[in-house]
Amino acid sequence: MKIEKTNGKIAFITGANRGLGLETARELGKQGINVVLGSRDPKKGAAAAAKLRNEGINAESLSFDVTKPQDHQKAYDYFAKKCGRLDILVNNAGVLKESQISATGSGPNPVTTVSPEILRETFETNFFAPVALTRKLLPLIRMAPTGRIVNVSSILGSLTLHSDPNSPIYPFKTFAYDASKAGLNAFTVHLAYELRGDKIKVNSAHRGWVKTDMGGPDAQMEPSEGGKTSAQLATLAEDGPTGGFFHLGQRLPW
Repeated sequence: MKIEKTNGKIAFITGANRGLGLETARELGKQGINVVLGSRDPKKGAAAAAKLRNEGINAESLSFDVTKPQDHQKAYDYFAKKCGRLDILVNNAGVLKESQISATGSGPNPVTTVSPEILRETFETNFFAPVALTRKLLPLIRMAPTGRIVNVSSILGSLTLHSDPNSPIYPFKTFAYDASKAGLNAFTVHLAYELRGDKIKVNSAHRGWVKTDMGGPDAQMEPSEGGKTSAQLATLAEDGPTGGFFHLGQRLPW
């Protein structure tokens, strides 16, 4: 199946060969949207796309590493040639380099022990790469009738909740990850302001604490639920919000 110029929407989801990226692709595909899965491993990406096609979803995979500028150009060329536009960008790819989060808090993650290398690696994937990719693909998103950009953040990026001792996330401190997601939220606010006169909507998504490799076994949500918030924000109506931070329709504090 090749995606040519079509009246159907085109979505690009980074880090989509497994986990919550794949669930987001599935949610969008069920709505008749053509999905392209960005995957660092071409074989795993192709297998994931084939699985979606077996479910009746129009899906392709693109070998893609969000930290490589040449892959940003490759993605631009891919959509420019085959689609002439990009309706939806879901910046889903992300890393958590610190200790796994447990049900009682993050435990052994004091900020003073987070190495500069972990900080740089985390910010490279979770912040700098999605900012650069969005800027690269923005001309194609402008070509879409109703462009949508979803930055997959985390409630752990909320400075308001992290500074409140009564907050349920108060003890869950993973400095590099949290700070990178707070930075991504700032990008959402600034880009939404820049595009306020356009039909493009930009929002941050907290997918929930999901049982994935990153979320760990103590998480509260099943993987099948993890793509719903991103899919909702990717398909907002014309009167929907922009420049916000949401989980399943509920606005979260920055």
